[in-house]
Order: sequence, then C-alpha cells, then structure tokens
Amino acid sequence: MQNRIRIPFAIRSSIAARAPRISLLSSFFLLLLCAPPSSWCQKVDKLSRITTLYVESLGSSHRSEETRTSLIRRLERTHQFRIVSDAARADALLKGTAQIWSTGEISLSPHSHSADQPILEGYLSVEVVGKNDQTLWSYLATPGKFAWEGVGGSLARQVAMRLSEDIRKDSQEHSAAAAPSTTPAAQLKGAGGTFPAPLYKKWFQSFEELHPEAQISYDAVGSGEGIRRVSEGEVDFGGSDMPITNHAQSEVHRNLVQIPMVLGAVVPIYNIAGLHREIDFTPEILSGIYLGKIRKWNDTRVRAANPQAALPDADIVVIHRSDASGTSFVWSDYLSKVSLEWKSAIGASVNVPWPVGIGAAYNDGVAAAVQQTHNSIGYVEFIYAMQHELSFGPVRNAAGVPVKADLASVTEAARSAGTPDSAFQLSITNAPGKSAYPIASYTWLLVPEQLEDKNKRATLLDLLRWTLTSGQKSCSALGYAPLPTDVARRAMEIAEQTLRD
Repeated sequence: MQNRIRIPFAIRSSIAARAPRISLLSSFFLLLLCAPPSSWCQKVDKLSRITTLYVESLGSSHRSEETRTSLIRRLERTHQFRIVSDAARADALLKGTAQIWSTGEISLSPHSHSADQPILEGYLSVEVVGKNDQTLWSYLATPGKFAWEGVGGSLARQVAMRLSEDIRKDSQEHSAAAAPSTTPAAQLKGAGGTFPAPLYKKWFQSFEELHPEAQISYDAVGSGEGIRRVSEGEVDFGGSDMPITNHAQSEVHRNLVQIPMVLGAVVPIYNIAGLHREIDFTPEILSGIYLGKIRKWNDTRVRAANPQAALPDADIVVIHRSDASGTSFVWSDYLSKVSLEWKSAIGASVNVPWPVGIGAAYNDGVAAAVQQTHNSIGYVEFIYAMQHELSFGPVRNAAGVPVKADLASVTEAARSAGTPDSAFQLSITNAPGKSAYPIASYTWLLVPEQLEDKNKRATLLDLLRWTLTSGQKSCSALGYAPLPTDVARRAMEIAEQTLRD
C-alpha cells in the first residue's frame, strides 16, 4: 500500500477561520469543490438548459488528464450539449478532481515479474456549476468491479451516463432555484458529527455566499459531544449520525427535533502488508475481529471468504474511535444486527465498551492510524477512505451479496429499508435490498424546538430550506447520497413546523 497524501497549503481563509477542527485533508476536498469558477460568465440555472459545457482540469497527474480526455469524449457522445474549449463561452462549468492510485500489483505470470500489473483504485468527484456559482449537479464515481476500459475510463463513463440521465430527468421536472435572500442578520453555531463535516462545511459556505448577512460555524467534535452541546444550549444546532430515541429525548435539557440531511456509509478500511488483492468482509469476520475472536489475518474464517488472497500470518491491529461518535454508532448498530453476541455484550451507542483495539479521535484520526499501522483495520465514513487513499472492502449484505460502498448502494439501502417514521428514527444498517450496502445511515441535524432568538430561528429555517432542496445537488461530489424525494419533502415539513413563527 502506498501512503501518499496530497495536501494543498492554500486553504480558503473563510473556511479556516470558522472551522478550527476541519482537517487539512478535508479542506483539500472543499478547496476543489468550493473554489470560484474560472469564469463568471455562466448563464444557466437549470441543468436541462445547458447547451455548452466547459470541463476544467481534473488534476495535474497524467492519469487525471487521461480521465478528463475520456470524460470529454464520453460527454460529446451524449449529444446533449457541446463541449467548448473556452470557459467564457460555456453555459456551465464541470469541475472537480480525478484521483487514481495503485494499491499493489498482481502477477499475470507465475514465472515472470515483468508481467505484473498495478491494482488501481480511485475516484472522480465532479460538480456542474451554473449561474451565480450555483451547483446544478454533482457526482462521485468509484471504479466498477469490471473496469474493462481502465479505471479512468470507467470513472468517466459513469459520470457521463449519470449526467446524461439526470439532464433528461431535469427537463421533465421543476427545479427550484435559490430564493432571493430575505435572511435576517444572524450568527449560527453548530457542533456534532465528523461523518457529515466535509459536506456541512461546503453547504454552509455556499449558503453564506447566497446570504451574506448570515454567518454559520460548525465544530466537528463527534455526535456525542454535539448532542450534549445543543441540549445544553451551547450551540444553536447539532449534528448526529445516531437517531435520538424517545428515551434519549427525555434525558436532554431541550426538546430536539431531528431532521435528516443526507445518506452516507461507514466502510471497513485496512492496511495489510504485502496484500495484493481486495478483501471481502462478512458479518462474521467483522464482528469476530471487533469481539477479539478473530486475531490473525490468516484465520480460517477470513481465508474462507478470500480464497485467492495471500493473507499473512500476522496479528490484526484493531482501531476504533476513542470519542463519542455517530460513526461508531452506525458501526456498532450494524454489528448488533448481525451478531447476537455483540448485541448482548456490547450493544449500539456512540461510545461502547470495546473488547479489543486502540482508540483514535475522529474519522481523520482512525484513517491516519490505519494508514500508519501495518496489518490494521478500522472504520471511517466513506469519503475519508477516499481522501486518505485507503483500501476498503465489500461487505456481505443481508441478501448474501458482497457489496462495496458507493452512491448507488447507499441509496438502495435507504430505499429497501422503507420510509422513516414521523420522528425519523429509522436505522438503515443491514437493509434487505440485494444491491444495498449494509453499513449505511442517514445523518441528522438536531434543532431545538424552542429557539428564542427570532433572527436565528429564521436563518436556521432558511438554511434548512436550502440544504433540503438546492443543497442536495452538491452532496454527491463529496460521497454522500441525496435524500429520497419523499424523505426530503417530509423533512421540510418538519422544519417548517418547528421553526416558522
């Protein structure tokens, strides 16, 4: 495994000043997706109105350039718009990043290393930006199982196909543009989960650009601390990846309403020295490792699920979150559903009594610990695995199918799990869909029922209106799946009921 991190040093001051806990690596993604466009001449505010499109650079490496070339070729084949070479002539810009890296090599011949081929992983994260720097569409593509056209070609094909499909849908649907700013001057403070932090930073900055009179900060301190701060009145809203039960509501100091924001996934990341193949995980393997029952990578249960992998006779170094974390809740909630022993002995919570392992703070801390520790395993939110270029494997779902996390498999988890109840307390881990990724979750914003400051209440309502409509278009580029339409509509109703004067 190659431990390569590319971190830019120029981070926008507006982000850095208001987000002391956002990592440099998270800022990298935000820089890519929040930077001003090359030209302010974009003309359209609706995806289906694009007639000319400019594709910006997707990175400086030769693989990034090859991916851009492949993407342009694929987009031209759709015949839905014309690709132009001058940003000033474009109705909209497509911008983002293509990152492709090697996780090892596979030998095509047992007799010669000259036939070895690299094993490639990567992503293509893009958004289409139109009038007033408004995000019209976004997507994150990861390599398919059979990338016969190469990783870059596979990523380009996925983006072009998805954009083409969504343009057709957009032409048939009414797309609500951002309303003119009527937001009163107010400063909002939030705190909570690191799971959605990269997206929240982007959202809040984009909202401030539309509503300059609003100032929004978010401290990514973990879901447990976020719940405590909002319940104690230290912040105006909280972020949590754990639905608050009726019992938990009775123990906090303020009545809180939980409003779903987006969908995300938690993935098992690993760093196995000398391994040249992707690892498949089963519920028995993951629960066994975290219960301390499976201690070696070449344990018979791991080998049975990965018969072609040369697994080492090495101790497994288990890494978990040390802070009260919504990511830990999602992970332990999944383990509680697939392991009776885990459910009875450990349970599901933001902070559980881990039987084994080493603790690390926040998603970034777990990702870094796994990256730096040979033969280790951990769990992080999907986008953190992408950012750190870490290996993560498919997980066998409730239907018995190994599924790797991506936008489609997370969306399928929500669809197959059913509609949330009126309090949005639905867990979607281990969802029944055949193509559902099993460790998926909603993430929620926690809003006090009683927010005395009228300006803050109005600003928070405007923020929720925007994130549940226009903001959903920008979440996919950062690895989050937008809410199903019916869930977003119901969430908007709850927000209006809670915060409207």
